Amino acid sequence: MNSPLIVIVFSILAILLAWFWQQKRENAGIVDVVWAFGMMLAGPWYAVSGSGVAYLRLCLGLLVLCWFSRLGLFLAGRVLNGQEDGRYRAMRLAMKQHASIGFLLFFLLQASFIWLLSLPFWAVAQNTQPQQLAVIIAVAIALFALWGEATSDKQLAAFKQNPANKGLACRVGWWRYSRHPNYFFEWLHWLAYPLLGWGGEYQVWLWLAPTIMFCFLYFFTGIPFTEQQALRSRGEDYRNYQQTTPMFFPWFPKSS
Repeated sequence: MNSPLIVIVFSILAILLAWFWQQKRENAGIVDVVWAFGMMLAGPWYAVSGSGVAYLRLCLGLLVLCWFSRLGLFLAGRVLNGQEDGRYRAMRLAMKQHASIGFLLFFLLQASFIWLLSLPFWAVAQNTQPQQLAVIIAVAIALFALWGEATSDKQLAAFKQNPANKGLACRVGWWRYSRHPNYFFEWLHWLAYPLLGWGGEYQVWLWLAPTIMFCFLYFFTGIPFTEQQALRSRGEDYRNYQQTTPMFFPWFPKSS
């Protein structure tokens, strides 16, 4: 049974359904929800179908399930109860009359990302010689990252609910020490997989997972688009926030 092939087939089907959904509602944020739930299902699937040690596959399945189910539910609540994210509105306006085909290609690209970024789960699930200390450290990192991301999301949501904060950058909690703590914890979470796979056939290759995720978040799909949207919506206050607060790795802010 070709497990990665099954993942890509189901990812494409789910993404196409999401594209049809956004065609009627003009809310492309649904692609993030499908991506999260696609990853959530891929992890346990690889854990069940893998050939590695049972306790390792159980850890893998539970960690992936917990991380991406929380992320998927959080994103679903935001997409179903709110307007289209500013990043996607900007894309829609830029593509104009080509928005339909443009988003179709973009959605299909996200299906390929489900397949590509879930391959570390498959590699971990084949590990027949896991290192127990590395597994313990991996679980600790994953749990800390889960707590950190959930906390930072709640802090930002509470900040946005206050009408007095409209047009201002959030400087509460984790957001005082990083402009993108949610992205930082997302990246930190990916460090768990090379440790889970340590001792196995793919132990070196698995370090590509946090490296690729860092590049995506820092240079491509994450921070650049979010920063542009933040400058459009928060203007001078966000420019001041940029000058005083680290962009990614949490650290103490500079004085204004």
